[in-house]
Amino acid sequence: MSDNPYEKLQVSEDASFEQIKEARDALIATHPGDERQRTEIEAAYDAILMDRLRQRQEGKIKVPERIRYAERLAESAPAKINRISTHPALKWWQQQLDMPSLRGILITSSVYAALMAIGISQANPDTIALVLSLGVGFNLVWLQRKEQRLGRAFLLTLIALILGAVVAVAIYHLFPGMLLSVDQTVGLGVFITFWLTSNFLR
Repeated sequence: MSDNPYEKLQVSEDASFEQIKEARDALIATHPGDERQRTEIEAAYDAILMDRLRQRQEGKIKVPERIRYAERLAESAPAKINRISTHPALKWWQQQLDMPSLRGILITSSVYAALMAIGISQANPDTIALVLSLGVGFNLVWLQRKEQRLGRAFLLTLIALILGAVVAVAIYHLFPGMLLSVDQTVGLGVFITFWLTSNFLR
C-alpha cells in the first residue's frame, strides 16, 4: 500500500466524509481477521480526518451550515414543539387530563372492582341500583377531592354515568348472547367509565 492515506483508502482528496467512511468499511470487510491490514486502514482513515481538520482550521475547506451551526438548529427545534404544544385545543386537553399516582389507581381500582363484583354477582336490580349509587358517590367525592370543584366533579360524574350506560346497552344489543343481564352490563360499563374518569380526568 502507498504511504498516501487517500491512496490507501482508494479515495480522491476531495471525497466526502461519507465516501471516506464507506471506503474504510469496505476495505476492512475485504480483510477479515487481518489485524495488520485493519491497523493500516484505520491509521489511513485517522490521517485523513486529521488532514481535513487541519484544512478546516486553515479555512481551506468550507464547513456546511448544518454542521457549523448545528447548535442553532438544535435550539430552533424545541421552539416548533412549543408552538404546537401551546395550540389552544391541545392546551385545553392537557389541562383536562391527569396522571394518577399508583396509590390513587390502587384505591379506585379496589373500590370499583369490589362494586363490580357485587353488581355482577347479584341479579337483583335493586342491589345493582344501590351499588351504582355507591359508585356515583365515590366518583363524585374522589373528583371533588382532587380539584376542589364540586360542580365540575358532579358534571364529570354525570357524563361518565350516561356514557357508560349508553355504551354498555349498545354492547348488550350487539352481543345478545352475553351471560350478564342488561342491568349487570350497564353496571359494568358505568364502573369502567367511573374508573377512567376518576383516574385520568381532573
